[in-house]
Amino acid sequence: MSSRRPKDSDSSAGLDRRQFLATGGTGLLAAAIPGASKLAEAAGTLDTRLPAASLSAQASPGAKKKIPIGVFDPVYAKLSLDEMLDRVTALGLEAMEIGTGGYPGANHCPLDEIYNDSGKAKAWVKKFEDRGIRVATLSCHGNPVHPDAKHAAKDAETFRKTVQLAERIDVKVIVGFSGCPGGSPTDTQPNWVTYRWPEEYDQMLQWQWKEKVIPYWKEAAKFARDHGIHRLAFEMHPNFVVYNPRTLLRLREAVGEEIGANCDLSHLFWQGCDPVEVIRFLGKQGMIYHAHMKDTVLYPENVAKYGVLNFVFEKADLPHASAAFRAVGYGHSASTWKAVMQAYMDIDYQGILSIENEDPILSGEVGVERAAYVLKNVRDEILGA
Repeated sequence: MSSRRPKDSDSSAGLDRRQFLATGGTGLLAAAIPGASKLAEAAGTLDTRLPAASLSAQASPGAKKKIPIGVFDPVYAKLSLDEMLDRVTALGLEAMEIGTGGYPGANHCPLDEIYNDSGKAKAWVKKFEDRGIRVATLSCHGNPVHPDAKHAAKDAETFRKTVQLAERIDVKVIVGFSGCPGGSPTDTQPNWVTYRWPEEYDQMLQWQWKEKVIPYWKEAAKFARDHGIHRLAFEMHPNFVVYNPRTLLRLREAVGEEIGANCDLSHLFWQGCDPVEVIRFLGKQGMIYHAHMKDTVLYPENVAKYGVLNFVFEKADLPHASAAFRAVGYGHSASTWKAVMQAYMDIDYQGILSIENEDPILSGEVGVERAAYVLKNVRDEILGA
């Protein structure tokens, strides 16, 4: 792997595994952004204030099950399927999450060609299997309750085809979003309502759930169940009705046990959630069906001035950011991710750890490589490898 390491400089480049785990992650930001040392220094203080639950989980002996590490394919959108598999094999990753449409696209899955053709579907899967890589999940992140009927219909059709493909290739988990409707029957764009006052906002929220969200997902969950799929993993994401554990629980209680979590902690860090507590809480109820591996860096100086709803996606905007996505280990320290890994082992998590890279600094394949480095090393630490 060292021969494939990018040429750009990084403060972890000269560290061995144990040194890297000891140094933590947020301090690496200073090397990546000119003039960001104060922000990185401030961000590094976050881990010193982790709740006791996180620290105790880190020390817990827990289960010693090796959880497979994989990657979500949109990061390789410019590569062919074979080229992507070459890169993933070289990284020593063990599984993949493949997009079938919706917002992530279907860059490596010809869904329309294979969803109803067993022979073509098996030939597609064999390309992965020949490299020792498992297709663990199919992802169709979309908005099937969008107020634009054409948009909603397209995403709903993608979901149905994805379910049928999953049934053919024996994939047990489908990942996606809950979606977000408009706030009334006449709206043309989604309306994300989180605060229930003034009164009309509460009325919109209740209408969304009663008239749009629950009816659609009851029908969609039945379709999945009829095709042998019992795990729909929702990413708790802003701008969708399921955006935290409580809203996920609400949908599960209304629809059924098919509804569970794609536990992407990057969206929960900035909401103030403790990662280990979330994993324990959802895991105790058997609700974690998938896990995205993506970090978030918080800049306390800007959080203090602007609050947490000040997220940025571009490198140029980082000096004014309260939060931004980072590769695993570059927002929270490796010791935090070790606690996360241990927590997944403790709840006997049955899925994969799927790297999703949306880092504005370590973009593309570079972020995947760095995240894989952290995750494999903390896993080895726990397993005593």
